[in-house]
Amino acid sequence: MTRSPRLAARAILIREDRLLLVNAYPKHHLGLWCAPGGGIERGQSIPDNLVREVHEETGLTVDVGPLALINEFHDPDSGFHQVDLFFHCTLVSGAIDDTWRDVANVVSKRGWFARADLAAMTIKPSSLARVAFEPAGTPYYDALEVILK
Repeated sequence: MTRSPRLAARAILIREDRLLLVNAYPKHHLGLWCAPGGGIERGQSIPDNLVREVHEETGLTVDVGPLALINEFHDPDSGFHQVDLFFHCTLVSGAIDDTWRDVANVVSKRGWFARADLAAMTIKPSSLARVAFEPAGTPYYDALEVILK
């Protein structure tokens, strides 16, 4: 029996020329950063899922805009395969502070990063830094990447 790829939605959120990123693994394993978001739950629209996930991981409320990037990654050892849909979002309310706690205990670090900061960071997908600061247009597709563990 084959498993279908997991579908997830992620927010590209820019404020004052800085991109919002969160740690990708609990306890910031590997120092890997990604856009906030997560798995799509059945019976709820992709934008509604993304609004929920961003709020759970950051405490922020966002409006979901156009699709910017489609990325796939997989783990050849376990067979895990995920398709991430990245959407340009706008901040509606909230602020990043040290009192917020992710209900799933995955996100422990959050922050706003300038484009210049991103070159020295480990970010997935690899194209996120480039796509995030471009105006909305035709969505990009990132080829299948192997997951970092």
